[in-house]
Amino acid sequence: MNVNRLLRKNIRQLSAYAAKEIPCRVKLDANESPYEFPSFLESIDDIKTNRYPDPEAKILKKEAARRWKTSTKNILLGNGSDEIIYYLITTFGGPVLYPTPTFSMYGIIAKAIGERTIEVPLDRNFDLSLDSMSKAVKREKPKLIFLSTPNNPTGNCFSSERILKLIDMTRGLVIIDEAYYPFSSRRGMLPLLNDYKNVLFMRTLSKIGFASLRVGFLIAHEEVIEAVNRVRLPFNVNALSQRIATQVFQNYKEIEKTIKTICRERDRVFRELSSIDSLEVFPSEANFILFRVRNAPGVYKRLLRKGVLLRDMTSQIKDTLRVTIGMPEENDFFLKKLKEVI
Repeated sequence: MNVNRLLRKNIRQLSAYAAKEIPCRVKLDANESPYEFPSFLESIDDIKTNRYPDPEAKILKKEAARRWKTSTKNILLGNGSDEIIYYLITTFGGPVLYPTPTFSMYGIIAKAIGERTIEVPLDRNFDLSLDSMSKAVKREKPKLIFLSTPNNPTGNCFSSERILKLIDMTRGLVIIDEAYYPFSSRRGMLPLLNDYKNVLFMRTLSKIGFASLRVGFLIAHEEVIEAVNRVRLPFNVNALSQRIATQVFQNYKEIEKTIKTICRERDRVFRELSSIDSLEVFPSEANFILFRVRNAPGVYKRLLRKGVLLRDMTSQIKDTLRVTIGMPEENDFFLKKLKEVI
């Protein structure tokens, strides 16, 4: 049997997302938090594994709504933000517009579903190119616009003024992905929800220490939530994840301590990297730093041989590497080995 003959045309052009697990002494490639919270596992011993989880995740929604000062009616949960992106594109269709470089799943999921994608390059400062975005919006009339701010992999926040102008010029939905907002010196843009019906937000627990839970949140007006809920799979967030995620919100002060530690380490690592003449280091409002180095793929391989795993971003931005902020001793090890290889 020739499976390729049976594939949909858009799937034939796709490659699988490469999420490889590479054993390494210091793993700084995936924007994960280096800190664990084993005490949160103590609350899950009474979960009935023979029963389906709460399909509406009512308790978790209540805690999230309290944290973000909104209503449970404005929240929908996903098995990570990836599932929410999938639901949004399935519900509303395309064209789907996003700046580049940015989080790759916007494009991957849109193409997998068979929707047209519109990629608009960022300007030289990695901010939104308002002129290019404006032309694309007028020409293509996208139904969905995805904006990751702080942006992955560049680490910067987009200009609020440019985001607002983009919101005003489109008749589609603007999804502001705030996966990294806990690490930013700026306030999140969630208050815009009160002023714009076409603005949606995504948030996640993955970057602050709970990547394995796969818990993502869509925050939007009630009519949008109701529409997206029509395509949501039943029981999409499991009982273990719901319970631990509820604990996260109930004990958020503990999480905030590690976030502050990561931000201090990010600023320290930024200063250390900036002191190396052969590097171009880009400021970050996230839990990672992007930097440019000559022959980045070669540096990546040499670091890997010395026990340090980074993310080679050369395919998106020439000769760049992205380093996730780890624990102080991990960051020291990375800095030492980086100086050795360059």
